[in-house]
Amino acid sequence: MKGTDHGTLSKARVAVFATACGITVANIYYAQPLAHTIGQALSMPAVLAGLVVTVTQIGYAAGLVLLVSLTDLMENRRLVIATLLADAVALVAMAVAPVVSVFFLAVFAVGFFSAAAQILVPFAAHLVPEMRRGRVVGNVMGGLLLGIMLSRPLSTLLSGWFGWQAVFYFSAVVMVVLAVMLRFQLPVRQPQHNNSNYLLILGSLWHLFRTTPLLRRRALWQGLLFAGFNLFWTATPMVLSGPRFNLSPHGIALFLLAGAAGALAAPIAGRLADKGLSQPATGVAMLMVALAFASTFLAWSLHSVTIFVIAAIVLDAGVQTHQVLSLRAIYTLPAEARGRLNGLFMTGVFLCGSSGALLAGALYSRVGWQAVAVAGCIISLLALLSFAAKTANQAKEASDNQS
Repeated sequence: MKGTDHGTLSKARVAVFATACGITVANIYYAQPLAHTIGQALSMPAVLAGLVVTVTQIGYAAGLVLLVSLTDLMENRRLVIATLLADAVALVAMAVAPVVSVFFLAVFAVGFFSAAAQILVPFAAHLVPEMRRGRVVGNVMGGLLLGIMLSRPLSTLLSGWFGWQAVFYFSAVVMVVLAVMLRFQLPVRQPQHNNSNYLLILGSLWHLFRTTPLLRRRALWQGLLFAGFNLFWTATPMVLSGPRFNLSPHGIALFLLAGAAGALAAPIAGRLADKGLSQPATGVAMLMVALAFASTFLAWSLHSVTIFVIAAIVLDAGVQTHQVLSLRAIYTLPAEARGRLNGLFMTGVFLCGSSGALLAGALYSRVGWQAVAVAGCIISLLALLSFAAKTANQAKEASDNQS
């Protein structure tokens, strides 16, 4: 399959894309619950141990710009396979690094090459006609969210049983197996790049961002919701392990697993988008995030883990729904720029969303959960107000055109 011709994706092949996305993106999050353990093993100062997650995320952000843009230039299957194999090498380097400097270079590389997950999403979108695109993107993104949500409890369990290095050895083996499987499961797709080259592709990024208001709006809205997502998931383990709830590490792992149920919203969101219901579904998704944070006030006052679980599922469903709707909208733009558009969107979301993780620790340590919940409500309501203002402007323009 070449260019932008649409083929057909069977349910089994969609599942392959979804699984590959989830397995690949999990590499960014394996180290999150292990940062303290890794720091002790490598005799790092506490400040450097705290940078393990940050450096992984910086690498991922760099990959979203520098690697995902190649989707519009290189044959996609070859690009995915090469990136996964490079990720496997970086994961082994993390496990065997003899000194801290080598370890952090490997950490950056793992984040960078794990951006392969965002090569797979537009790749899948290219392979289906527009009428099915939302459903397929929703299913693939559901796999990606499951990878994010399951990575932390999985790394905690593997580290507890076999040591922290085993987590990265295990993932490296999985990356190699995945690369071999995708060699036979993915079709060939050579993008139509009109004699472009890598420097021209990178040089076009700012022009694309500046001239595509849909991209900017959707990146802002999803960035705000993702900031709320990171705010919630950074602070909840701290509050649930504290004296008010006193959950064990296994209890927190089960809480993380329960939150993964929000991934079930992704295919539903894709179907809504295919039916032309993106506009109302966008508002509902933002409202879900705000209500999830608001409900945690009740969970806090009643000491109710159950309400926290429900809030987690609703919040994840809202964030995931909006992301699928956003990608579906962005993929209606010129197909020859789809990889770059996806990379720009995810970079904006990731950079904006990272502020949530930074904010969570400061708010919880200084004020408590109530401050986290208020911040989450404000962030999600800002997205909702921006969306409402844009919708009102569109309605006014449509009315003026009719009159």
